[in-house]
Amino acid sequence: MAAGHPGNTPGCPPATLTGHIVRPGDAAYKEARLGWDQLFSHYPLAIVFAQETQDVVNALTWARQHNVALRVRSGRHALEGWSNVDNGIVIDVSRLKSVRLDPGARLVTVGAGLTQLETVTTLAKHNLAVTTGSEGSVSVCGATLGGGLGPLNRRLGMACDSLMAAEIVVPAGHDCAEVINADSAHHSDLLWALRGAGNGNFGIVTQLTYQVYPLASLAYVQATWDGLGDLHRIFEAWQRTVPAADSRLGSELEVRKSQILLSAWLVEGAAAQATEMLAPILSSGTPDVTVQVGNWGDIFAGAQLPLEQEPANWKFFSQFVKELFPEKAIDIIGDFMRNAPTEQSNYFVDAFGGAIRREPPGGTAFAHRDALFYGEIGAGWGTRSAQPGVGNPLTSQAQAWTAEFSQALRPYVDGAYVNVPNVGMQQWETAYWGRQRFERLRRIKAKYDPGNVFRYEQSIPPASQ
Repeated sequence: MAAGHPGNTPGCPPATLTGHIVRPGDAAYKEARLGWDQLFSHYPLAIVFAQETQDVVNALTWARQHNVALRVRSGRHALEGWSNVDNGIVIDVSRLKSVRLDPGARLVTVGAGLTQLETVTTLAKHNLAVTTGSEGSVSVCGATLGGGLGPLNRRLGMACDSLMAAEIVVPAGHDCAEVINADSAHHSDLLWALRGAGNGNFGIVTQLTYQVYPLASLAYVQATWDGLGDLHRIFEAWQRTVPAADSRLGSELEVRKSQILLSAWLVEGAAAQATEMLAPILSSGTPDVTVQVGNWGDIFAGAQLPLEQEPANWKFFSQFVKELFPEKAIDIIGDFMRNAPTEQSNYFVDAFGGAIRREPPGGTAFAHRDALFYGEIGAGWGTRSAQPGVGNPLTSQAQAWTAEFSQALRPYVDGAYVNVPNVGMQQWETAYWGRQRFERLRRIKAKYDPGNVFRYEQSIPPASQ
């Protein structure tokens, strides 16, 4: 039954769930309820896989009429399991995979279910690109709505900077839902909020329109150092070199228990040019270096790790860094990584600067443009199972290691990244968005979701509450 009426109606006709519905007892339920991070295990009342926007309207209306808790899911990468809920309804948009490209206007409109791999490879066929993260199975929608950082961010800005418009299903009236379109001319306040604070806070995004940019080829540099003996020299050279480099250069550095990995991408660059820019880093120790020049889609796809090779359980902590790490901070990284719970655990940094420092017209809720780099602690452990949630002996050790590591680095960091939420952090609102942005977000929440229908552990409350 259709649902969705103007916002001032006293009530809607009874809604019916449409789309592909999975319930407990269905053969598909076990797989359908699982997220990427199997540390978290929930048992929803129903999972609605929307096939079109109207299915989302119907699901939101149904949940409101039945007073049932709801969560929104796209790529299943909510890192604290907040896109799922016990005894509630999960509205899953992962099957909304439409793509409409306007090469002349350099605009692309994609369904909210498109993954980063699908987005990168589709655009790359036309020698076009938009910022995404480096993991292909993550939803481009989820990444964008929290900010969106990755290999191309120093050249193209954050993913949210390229978000020009969004189709979004929001609460309406007493128990209804409606579709609205947010762009620079209509609901521009909501577009601002979606650019960095849109994950599950204001409504359910079903389509996104991006400005896309020419990208014919790039040079991809990988370097690996065995052991952590050269950590000081490598990290010091990296933090002094990349954030101040030509904005065409993006780079990530990953410190593991027994090796250091450098990844760098030079947009429209040659191999020799890329290695020359990275020379201060590559001259440290004796790294194993490879360089690949080619189409961004091919390079991105080739760097993906099969899901079955990834640990089942993860615990993260996010940070932004505004001043160069002193020797003591690098010592802390080395000490904790040598005692990491597993080889897959890491300390990961992504260079800022370049185009990130410039806000797009209309601004964004994303707040950390003055950072030198983004930092992330990650503990990964366990093997994937059809029955997650069973206690793993490494779980308490990994969680304690992450908590102690983050506390040790606290004097040297500032802020946090909402896409990698920090559970238990006091004043998380300020850490993600800053006080002024958060108060503006609360006012926008009160306008579009005054009844606080969209709420979870760290959701934005309406200004009236």
